[in-house]
Amino acid sequence: MYPIVQKALFNCDPEWSHDFALNWLSRSQDNLLRLSYQQNLPNKPVECFGLTFKNPVGLAAGLDKNGDCIRAFEAMGFGFVEIGTVTPLAQAGNDKPRMFRLPDSKALINRMGFNNKGVDYLVERVKESSYSGILGINIGKNKITLEENALDDYLICLRKVYTHAHYVTVNISSPNTPGLRNLQYGEALDALLSGLKTEQQKLAETHGKYVPIVVKIAPDLTEPEVESISKSLVDAKMDGVIATNTTLDRTSVIGQRYADEAGGLSGSVLTEKSLEITKLLNRYIDKAMPIISVGGIDSAQAAKDRFQSGATLVQLYTSFIYQGPPLIKQIVRSL
Repeated sequence: MYPIVQKALFNCDPEWSHDFALNWLSRSQDNLLRLSYQQNLPNKPVECFGLTFKNPVGLAAGLDKNGDCIRAFEAMGFGFVEIGTVTPLAQAGNDKPRMFRLPDSKALINRMGFNNKGVDYLVERVKESSYSGILGINIGKNKITLEENALDDYLICLRKVYTHAHYVTVNISSPNTPGLRNLQYGEALDALLSGLKTEQQKLAETHGKYVPIVVKIAPDLTEPEVESISKSLVDAKMDGVIATNTTLDRTSVIGQRYADEAGGLSGSVLTEKSLEITKLLNRYIDKAMPIISVGGIDSAQAAKDRFQSGATLVQLYTSFIYQGPPLIKQIVRSL
């Protein structure tokens, strides 16, 4: 059914289609309507972070920002689901329009700006969920929070989601929140990681539960920058890294409609760039922590390339929008 549904939705505004689809998934996930997208896939278990994932193909953050559709994505066969990015306070995000399709490249540009209902809403949705799989929660800072106070926002979110997540992702790589990517470098990164690690240790003692923290980085990094970030992650004893977020590079879509729109570009155009960052991380981290690879994974072969380059897990977003649940099945069955 997905090609029919996709054709209809692709005739509508991208963000309207996004909201419509999430509303449908939210309403259908707990009744027989979920049979329209449910898939029974073979178990392909993978050990990571001391956890057992039923398969290594997950949903990337950004699609289900508020945790409204967790069980729907479980029904599709995802081995794990990452929700968010969530911020301490609810925020509307950037002005509309802020999402654009580039169908010739099977790509999207978005400048959503962490639009979400706030961390308290997300936590309540997780509590209400009967999801039995691995859940990641992606956290960020509010737009109004000054760059130098970013750690405060991350700590607020970390404390609130800690007991509800199997792992927590620290998003410092979205291009749509001013100053956020500056947190990826040097002293700013080291201070952020140190603060998060200290709080993680306190929370682990308080709750008797260790929740891994992973850091999501950008694709628009030079090799020396990846080497520097890798050193910071290893020195801080972080638990993992996600590569990558969306790109600001427009080289691959020059001349296409909407190519000049501001925001992060994602989809098949990101395949090689994200693969290269994954390879560099694997070299410089040298097995000190797991790598989750995301960006342009549009086929079973693309997923295999990530695993062969050092990734333990992979995530889907834009290619899932273009291909639907069959892409999950295609990758899992190829493993």
